[in-house]
Amino acid sequence: MGNVMVIPAKRQVGNTARQQDIKPKLRVAAYCRVSTDSDEQATSYEAQVEHYTDYIQKNPEWEFAGIFADDGISGTNTKKREEFNRMIGECMSGQINMIITKSISRFARNTLDCLKYIRQLKEKNIPVYFEKESINTMDAKGEVLITIMASLAQQESQSLSQNVKLGLQFRYQNGQVQVNHNRFLGYTKDAEGHLIIDPAQAEVVKRIYREYLEGYSMDKIAAGLERDGILTGAGKTKWWTSTINKILRNEKYIGDALLQKTYTTDFLNKTRVKNTGIVPQYYVEADHEAIIPKDIFMRVQEELVRRRVVKVSANGKKRTYSSNHCFSQIVICGECGEMFRRIHWNNRGCKSIVWRCISRLEPTGMECHARTVNEQELERVVVAALNELLGDREGYQRQLQQNIAAVIRASATASADAIDEKLLELQQELLKKANNKEAYDEIADEIFQLRELKQQTAVDTVTRDEQIARITALQDFIRSQPAELTEFDEALVRRWVQKITVWPDKYTVELKSDLKVDIDAE
Repeated sequence: MGNVMVIPAKRQVGNTARQQDIKPKLRVAAYCRVSTDSDEQATSYEAQVEHYTDYIQKNPEWEFAGIFADDGISGTNTKKREEFNRMIGECMSGQINMIITKSISRFARNTLDCLKYIRQLKEKNIPVYFEKESINTMDAKGEVLITIMASLAQQESQSLSQNVKLGLQFRYQNGQVQVNHNRFLGYTKDAEGHLIIDPAQAEVVKRIYREYLEGYSMDKIAAGLERDGILTGAGKTKWWTSTINKILRNEKYIGDALLQKTYTTDFLNKTRVKNTGIVPQYYVEADHEAIIPKDIFMRVQEELVRRRVVKVSANGKKRTYSSNHCFSQIVICGECGEMFRRIHWNNRGCKSIVWRCISRLEPTGMECHARTVNEQELERVVVAALNELLGDREGYQRQLQQNIAAVIRASATASADAIDEKLLELQQELLKKANNKEAYDEIADEIFQLRELKQQTAVDTVTRDEQIARITALQDFIRSQPAELTEFDEALVRRWVQKITVWPDKYTVELKSDLKVDIDAE
């Protein structure tokens, strides 16, 4: 038998049995939440904090572990409830042994969330006590009761969400606009809550529109704003191209407002998606003071489309907008149909900027002998074409007037009023034929066709008005120029020139108002 070492018992001090009977105090915390920022509920919030502080401290078996309170934040999810999430974190790290809260609806309004946290806490033997319902989640019946009560609370939340949605719909129909001005570059709100222009920010908006029309890409605009230390509407230093894109498309900068661009698909997780016609939209004109004139805004919308359109060459190759230069993608080869590209040429030490047909720069599958054109020659051609218009003002004015007449003739469709009148008749007829399926279906089909016609008429009207406005603007330009142009101005190219076709002996300059001018090559 080996040696045995005796380890003596530790000497005990005091009454051992009594020491074993002493239980450590429960570290108890309370969670409070109020739903809105109203003064009345702010008082309720303070009262809850005071109530639970006294409630916990008066119990000799409890140790006060703090009050966690989220004030004025929606209860339908726990993502933004910072205090709630901090409290759960402290429970998980062993700093809290029990939670007290007023009711299930104060703790969570989402059944899944509620049960998730209760079960998570139960695994750590941490009960949640709901004062109003007298439920302790560690009781045998606790989870059954919790499931029922949380389900009812979820229905309450859904009802509240629907009420808010109906209230918004009513305001939309009455043209009442709600805009979050805190992140809306260019605007703030006055004492009555109306949008008013912030002069300094408005200059930034104007700069973005101006630079885009000058040919800058969204990337370059963003880089320039960052370089100059200009902050976004949200007060950030980083500018994203997506931010520039939204600013260039936002109709609120012309004083109008399109309401319900997005809508909530789920009242619980507050998921918002783009409205593609699922719910109605409302367009309110002249709601507030404009920062950008409508004609500038429309030119930007045209330029957005122009840069987005994929050009397909004769050999089927797709080419997208990729340059800031005013001649980019508008100089076309008359021989093979390809675009001309801008290149820096170094011919035996003589440096120059020229434009060459892409078929002569890369394999396109097409043989082409188009000549190389100096950039200064293209500038001369544009000035000569515009001076041609100014030299025969009356002749071109007559042609533009004929173009306007042609646009009007081409868009001659039924008026919207006439369609509305017919729709009203058919709807009344539909009610009378409700019991006759064949007649009902026939009238319903006609109503659907008329609604499509009404939509197309609206689109045609807008297109026609834009064409006429463009032609009229060129008429005004011709009329207002006191003398011939002597210098090239790239802004005129962006404003008026649609395409320049390069032929062996001439150039054809097409303007955005269906005018063509031929200029001889030098």
